[in-house]
Amino acid sequence: MKSENPGRVVLLTASHRVAPGLLSWPAWQTLHAADRVLCPDAGHPQLPYLREAGVAVEILRPAADELVEACAGGRTVVVLPSGEGDGALTDGLARMAGSGRFTMPDLELLPGSYDLPGARLLDLVQVMDRIRRECAWSSRQTHQGLAKYGIEEMYELVEAIEDGDREELREELGDVLLQVVFHARIAEEDEEEPFSVDDVAGTIVAKLINRHPHVFGDATAETPEEVRAQWLRSKAVEKQRESVTDGVPVGQPGLALAAKLASRVRTAGLDVPTPTGDGIGYELLALAVRAEAAGIDPETALRAAGRVYRDTIRAAEGLSVKAEAEEEAGE
Repeated sequence: MKSENPGRVVLLTASHRVAPGLLSWPAWQTLHAADRVLCPDAGHPQLPYLREAGVAVEILRPAADELVEACAGGRTVVVLPSGEGDGALTDGLARMAGSGRFTMPDLELLPGSYDLPGARLLDLVQVMDRIRRECAWSSRQTHQGLAKYGIEEMYELVEAIEDGDREELREELGDVLLQVVFHARIAEEDEEEPFSVDDVAGTIVAKLINRHPHVFGDATAETPEEVRAQWLRSKAVEKQRESVTDGVPVGQPGLALAAKLASRVRTAGLDVPTPTGDGIGYELLALAVRAEAAGIDPETALRAAGRVYRDTIRAAEGLSVKAEAEEEAGE
């Protein structure tokens, strides 16, 4: 097939994570200037908006040779691929171009919209919504039933961080994120106080802005210490707590609880002696308070020492030992 001006084929793509109709200016210019606009999918989400803008769209799935012929004489044909893509069309065009027997039109891929940072979170929300509706196990879960998994996932995340495993870290962060989205999806079904993942995100966005007036307002905080002090002041105004112990979950691991209480006491400038008594509990409490005062997280230090102990046991058993950083156990 010969043609002096073989024309142009434009494959116009758009992200399904961006609202339909929100196309770039070059995309709208190309659509309005095209000789023909073809779309193989009658349910394509962009169609109502294109028609509203006066763009005539033909519902047609052309073969590669038909598309090339449609461009003959210098015409521009825009194709809106279906959501699954149109592999048969692009493969056919590639075969025609590779054969050397055809004068091919110019082929252009024009992104009409792009994913914004965080766009894949929309996919997660959609997937979670479908799983909640259609999965026999997920559809029956409650906040209470999922609580143990949230704790497990956080421990696995901490382990990935301490091991320095980047691939594991990425996966465990995803597992923790799943817990957030799962709980938010369950919360939508509450008859008395429903809320959604957007409400969850909106709450934390408002909190972050309020607690970072040096970023979003006129306040000044040039050192990490000043930022922390500002954070605590904002938090105190928000929570209006009666005691520095308010908000400290007593169900957390014992060493972490002791260190958190000691931190609250130290930050508030209170003179509260560490209680003494008989038993190992008071000794552990004193050690945790001492560690916190020295800037050491006792829970992290004990886990590091525990890993060294584990490796010592494995060595005594004649088994391989995983490399661990003993200095993490603290002094």
